[in-house]
Amino acid sequence: FMGIAEQMGRTLQRTAISVNMKERLDFSCALFTADGGLVANAPHIPVHLGAMQAAVTFQVEYWNSEGREGLQEGDVLVSNHPQLAGGSHLPDITVITPVFHNGIIIFFLASRGHHGDIGGISPGSMPPNSKKLEDEGAMIVAFKLVKNGQFQERGITEILESPSKIPGNFGTRNLHDNLSDLRAQVAANNSGIRLLKELVGEYGLHTVQAYMNFIQNNAELAVRDMLKDFARQHGSRAQALDYMDDGTPIHLTIDIDEDTGSAMFDFTGTGPQVLGNHNAPPAVTYSAVIYSLRSLVGLDIPLNQGCLAPITFNIPKYCLLNPSDDAGVVGGNVLISQRVVDVVLLAFKACAASQGCMNNLTFGDDKFGYYETIAGGAGAGPTWEGRSGVHTHCTNTRITDPEILERRYPVLLREFSIRQGSGGDGKHKGGSGVVREIEPLRKLTMSILSERRTNQPYGMEGGEPGQRGCNLLVKDGGLTINIGGKCSTEIKPGDRLRIETPGGGGYGTIESK
Repeated sequence: FMGIAEQMGRTLQRTAISVNMKERLDFSCALFTADGGLVANAPHIPVHLGAMQAAVTFQVEYWNSEGREGLQEGDVLVSNHPQLAGGSHLPDITVITPVFHNGIIIFFLASRGHHGDIGGISPGSMPPNSKKLEDEGAMIVAFKLVKNGQFQERGITEILESPSKIPGNFGTRNLHDNLSDLRAQVAANNSGIRLLKELVGEYGLHTVQAYMNFIQNNAELAVRDMLKDFARQHGSRAQALDYMDDGTPIHLTIDIDEDTGSAMFDFTGTGPQVLGNHNAPPAVTYSAVIYSLRSLVGLDIPLNQGCLAPITFNIPKYCLLNPSDDAGVVGGNVLISQRVVDVVLLAFKACAASQGCMNNLTFGDDKFGYYETIAGGAGAGPTWEGRSGVHTHCTNTRITDPEILERRYPVLLREFSIRQGSGGDGKHKGGSGVVREIEPLRKLTMSILSERRTNQPYGMEGGEPGQRGCNLLVKDGGLTINIGGKCSTEIKPGDRLRIETPGGGGYGTIESK
């Protein structure tokens, strides 16, 4: 099943045209049961994967509800709404295809890709200063992207251009890329359908569905055994608390039933939703938890819904992790997801904090938008040093090659290097962050959406914290200005934006080396 998801990913990479999908590989592909349960995925973007199940489940319920037209062979669905339709944030558009066998839906296939621009108040659709969801681009709750085998170009174009009807807002700046990448996502799903049907033809539907259940049951058993072992060694209750740069707490209490291996993840004590964009819909928290649990299991199992079967959640309504339907969330997917992982791993005493951020850089003008995430330092653990200059935890993308960046966009990459010494010291040292400095060749709006600019990534067992990050505007005359963790500003040729990303925390005392 993982092989099918991987083949879907290769098809998507080959057929997409945007830098974000073709070069940075900012997409995920996965297989689901007929009721929307995640079975297997390729090792793509962790923050997509737990949330994709919520998106598939919502579409199944929506189209099969009373008064809806249902699903027919030849239909392909599309959505991106974070609060209403299981999305992560608006730029992540999910394309979902039902797989039919003898007229009955037997599976779903889905691909979620980050589109470089879908409208909104700033180029790149990752506005640092958005305060409500409509600021962040086009919203899709449920739409048939393909109906009766026909690609609905006019309908999806109207949706992608609809934000321009709001004063001060804009429709997509990359419509050609959007349409091409959506077709690539449809093609990726179709390649998965072909392979699944071959599998069913070879082994029979009953056998294929049985093994899907076996995979989920095995994952559930592995997580239950891990939780029982932790409870026996450390007690049945674990707690952790960390703070966002604005002071908002993320508080987690885990209560484990040592007999069954079930656990309650209770986020009571987490701060209220904010008048900003780093709120996170519950699907993002599910993604961060399922990734963390899979990382803590010492067995080679595919990440799937079985990992969450032993877990129940309490996420208070209108807190940072469960905001209102109209709240801004574009930063929650890329910032909160990382910090929830930090909190879960802290509760389990697993390792020091990684950079806790994706360092989201966007730039563009009224003609285009570009987006990338920038690597940092990984946290050290009981038996390992933290890696330097890597994407950590919930992101797993590449960085755009300098040659492609400078050929496709009006910028020069002035520096891209390891930020030496930024990892926390200890028995095992945290990884170092990076330095990335970019100069525009014409006036561009450049934006950074980041965390860990105030609070340092924590060390563990006496290890020192990693260095916090820093975002700097270096003016042509030499003046250097700290622009803070979340900023959008016009930058002219000769000026440079310099991003210094956080290091990872160290593990163990220096004296124990």
